[in-house]
Amino acid sequence: MAALKTLVLGGYGNFGARICRALAGDPATHHGIALLVAGRDATRAQALAHTLGHGAQGVALDHQAPGLADRLRALGVGLVIHTAGPFQAQAHGVAQAAAKAGAHYIDLADGRRFVCDFPAALQAPFAAAGHTAVTGASTVPALSSAVIDHLCAGWQHIDSIDICIAPAQRAPRGEATLAAVLSYCGLPIPVWEGGRWQSRRGWAAPTPVQFHRLRPRLGAVCDIPDLEIFPAHYRVQGSVLFRAALEVGLAQRSFAALAALRHWGLLPHPEKLAGLLHRTGSVLDALGTPLGGMVVRVAGTNAQGLPRRRAWHIAADHDHGPEIPCMAAILLARQLAAGQALPLGAHTSTGLLPLEAFAPEFAKWGMVTDIVEEA
Repeated sequence: MAALKTLVLGGYGNFGARICRALAGDPATHHGIALLVAGRDATRAQALAHTLGHGAQGVALDHQAPGLADRLRALGVGLVIHTAGPFQAQAHGVAQAAAKAGAHYIDLADGRRFVCDFPAALQAPFAAAGHTAVTGASTVPALSSAVIDHLCAGWQHIDSIDICIAPAQRAPRGEATLAAVLSYCGLPIPVWEGGRWQSRRGWAAPTPVQFHRLRPRLGAVCDIPDLEIFPAHYRVQGSVLFRAALEVGLAQRSFAALAALRHWGLLPHPEKLAGLLHRTGSVLDALGTPLGGMVVRVAGTNAQGLPRRRAWHIAADHDHGPEIPCMAAILLARQLAAGQALPLGAHTSTGLLPLEAFAPEFAKWGMVTDIVEEA
């Protein structure tokens, strides 16, 4: 079987470089994947490709320039992995170009509209081409849904889902990620609470969150695809909540202050501060640690009709937390390279990977997981 020529867009970025290193460094994919590191800066792309070896190449590619489909076709690309966020402000142009070029497509999108509107927008061209497109192949909803499927296997119904991501203060932060977060800071977010849609403001009113191997933190509501996908997908009767909990309380309260300023009309575009916050964020690193994590809490009725509350925790030390958002894309790319069938057409990543598929990746980075039965 010929190697799957895989182009990682944003390949030298915070997440793209991790994916490139994983795909180039895995002996199982040396002969299954021919890697192209792509981005606007040819020098940076080629520099990373040189360090990867195994035939990796760096190419200059601007995904916003016209003629992207023709360029992908000329390069012979069989799979596009799109990591060049923020996705909140993007349309589906890269995926459309991949479909026209006859390539599979995977992205790490976390933008709610981008991900939730993706299947309807892209199903026809990818199904007609006999290829697969997966959006949101990241911590959410790929890993989050895998955890829920594992925790609630056989349950009669789910009453609530409560997810919180807790990044380490010292972990590398991408400017695009900050811009994505700030884009909805202070804006009203539709959240499924009390069995109906209610509005919560992004990053406002942080509340305490408990973790198994991390100290308690303050967490605030974030706008992600899970909030819209999970109520219907899991027929949740009560609530679906997603929060992020920064390690340093001052940072969390600063985001809450930005949310208030936007709500009052004093800061209409907080995402414009992404560059400044990216450059100055390290000032608080002395107050933090290299330990981050995540918790997924579920409550409902099990197969025997008994009420249950369960929580899945992961702790990632040594600043390895940013590897987690890359894992689903890596696992799906390996499946395609190995010729394993994925559903044709366009899909969100919800339910595509079982939790056990992530276990070798967790072990590789020394991450520890726990399942806790809660009262």
